[in-house]
Amino acid sequence: MIAVRATLPALPAAVFDVLADGWSYAGWVVGATHVRDVDEGWPAVGTRIHHCFGTWPFEVHDVTEVTAVDPPRLLELDARLAPFGTARVRFELTGSRTTTACMSEVVTGGAAGLLPRAAQALLLIPRNRETLARLGTLAAGRHRP
Repeated sequence: MIAVRATLPALPAAVFDVLADGWSYAGWVVGATHVRDVDEGWPAVGTRIHHCFGTWPFEVHDVTEVTAVDPPRLLELDARLAPFGTARVRFELTGSRTTTACMSEVVTGGAAGLLPRAAQALLLIPRNRETLARLGTLAAGRHRP
């Protein structure tokens, strides 16, 4: 898995609150442009976010499904973006006053899986750093003292 870490200026529970708000997905996931629907019960295992990537008229509609959850410390997702690829994405949150967030991702299928791991890392590391930065900003903004 390709992993990035960041210290986020919010409590782990506040960061997890953003992860648990499926409607906020397009606000922190780099590349996601629109959330079409969120399954009732998100983020329970098996629930999905129905999202879009890209811009009209070149939007790709797909879903991301929860595969594991342990609030407020862990969320694991099966992210799909057909035909480009699928990935397993894992968020691990630790800390007390701030959150150390580790976002790990591995491409599990599709065209992106044909790229060598080094090429995947060149694309995923900066994207996922920005994703964590956005996640931290949303969490800090929602939970100001």
